[in-house]
Amino acid sequence: MRIYVTHCSAKKDNSLKGTGKKVTPNALYTTTPLQRFMNKCKEKKVQWAIFSDKYGVWFPYEKHEWYEKDPDIVSEQEFKRLVKDFEEKLRNHDEIYFYHNPGRFHPLYKRLLREVKVKGKIVLFSHLDEIV
Repeated sequence: MRIYVTHCSAKKDNSLKGTGKKVTPNALYTTTPLQRFMNKCKEKKVQWAIFSDKYGVWFPYEKHEWYEKDPDIVSEQEFKRLVKDFEEKLRNHDEIYFYHNPGRFHPLYKRLLREVKVKGKIVLFSHLDEIV
């Protein structure tokens, strides 16, 4: 079983800020690269998720509140929780395709992918046409 994952972004729908309203990732994240990733996955009818600095692996059917969490300020304890979440939620997948921009790949995500127990299942890719 394959899943496509990408990391979150700082740009979100600010109309949701402070409302307490819970939404799916496609309603929260507004950056063009993330929207293109989510739309391509929906178009191809493949399993996908967003890796959130706050919530960990966030599947398209889950709802969370607007948040602000800079990957630069993730504590060691929070990082360990994110690693555990990634491993638990994705352990049953044979292939984890992680979409990223090599020129803008935050060190937090590089470290995460290096340290998770499922690292042998992870394939990095940077072109949306690789979603099949």
